[in-house]
Amino acid sequence: MAELDKYVVGQHKAKRAVAIALRNRVRRQRLPPEMADEVAPKNILMIGPTGVGKTEIARRLARLTHSPFVKVEASKFTEVGYVGRDVESMVRDLVELAVSLVREERLSEVREKARANAEERILDLLLPLSPVVPDVDGDRVREQARNTRERLREQLREGQLDHRFVEIEAREHAFPAFEVVTGSSVEEIGINLKEMLPGFFQGRSKTRRLSVPEALDQLVEDEQQKLIDMEHVSKTAVHRVEQSGIIFIDEIDKIAGREGSQGPDVSREGVQRDLLPIVEGTSVTTKHGLVRTDHILFIAAGAFHVSKPSDLIPEMQGRFPIRVELEALGRDDFVRILTEPRNALVRQYTALLETEGVDIHFAPEAIERLADLAATVNDRTENIGARRLHTVMEKLLDEVSFAAPELSGQSLTIDAAYVDRMLADIVSNDDLSRYVL
Repeated sequence: MAELDKYVVGQHKAKRAVAIALRNRVRRQRLPPEMADEVAPKNILMIGPTGVGKTEIARRLARLTHSPFVKVEASKFTEVGYVGRDVESMVRDLVELAVSLVREERLSEVREKARANAEERILDLLLPLSPVVPDVDGDRVREQARNTRERLREQLREGQLDHRFVEIEAREHAFPAFEVVTGSSVEEIGINLKEMLPGFFQGRSKTRRLSVPEALDQLVEDEQQKLIDMEHVSKTAVHRVEQSGIIFIDEIDKIAGREGSQGPDVSREGVQRDLLPIVEGTSVTTKHGLVRTDHILFIAAGAFHVSKPSDLIPEMQGRFPIRVELEALGRDDFVRILTEPRNALVRQYTALLETEGVDIHFAPEAIERLADLAATVNDRTENIGARRLHTVMEKLLDEVSFAAPELSGQSLTIDAAYVDRMLADIVSNDDLSRYVL
């Protein structure tokens, strides 16, 4: 809760619900295996207007736990048999993301060893080992060669050899220019062609002349690949997905079909029926093996301003037992959003203009006036929540942002009068505010 409070203002109920769900996941992993298999995750349905923090809560939750996390829009999926994304692709995306995460972890673990190996290869190129004839002077010559090599190593680390060039064997990562189109979509290929034709996808080796720093980077990368066991990475990634994966399904209200609706609509009730087995728990085939979705945490979110949660099919409603309603944001929330979070808009714009040498300061009354105007526009036009602040801030700082290169070295204070000069006319004119803000 404390971590989420640093980035998301308000929405106490929603943050509390996801915190409990996360804690239950930790508790489940402490249970005996036979009991842990029986404990299903309590999926969450977030209900609230746009721009109140539904997506941000889920994204911050995943970063906090270092869990594999993927966000999908329910409206992008179509039912089986139609051209478009099938719902199983969300699990495949999650696995690919987990593989990347685990691979990055393994790369960081072997980086020092890979750099040491790369250094040896660079030294071999700079100072080829000459064959020593065994005689009485052999030991002395070998000692001299070792000393020379160590001096060269020191020079390499100090950057004294950066002007030198070496020739290395580098593999071109060229991917064949063709596409396999299957019955449903281009994105999924049933047979793993890379395993069938390993040489075809490897790329050709080519001798390249590089500076020592560039060659070192290239060789470190090559050595890292040699030190990583990709089979173990895949197994670890699949296990992590199955035990701690989070899938955030946005816009779920767009697939809440109502019976008796006219015309074909392949992105509504059929998608719900396809989603059901994945949320309930099934096995999905990926190129890294079978992945069970029984213990993946699903967080669904929707505005439900046209449809209602009860418009979802009953089985889908039953699979999201925890329902949290997020409150619409008001003027006081906007003041807090502009100033409190670590990624607050006021801090972002101050930092951006500092890069041009412009020191900008927001007076407290200016922030309150900004919040008033944003809340007013939300009331009069569409209520898009905190996203309105982005629009209002851009319009407010339009002149300063454009003239920033000429204002370098100056200090500016944004007060309530400046806010009124830039925005009051637009807000007071309904037609203008509708199109400009």
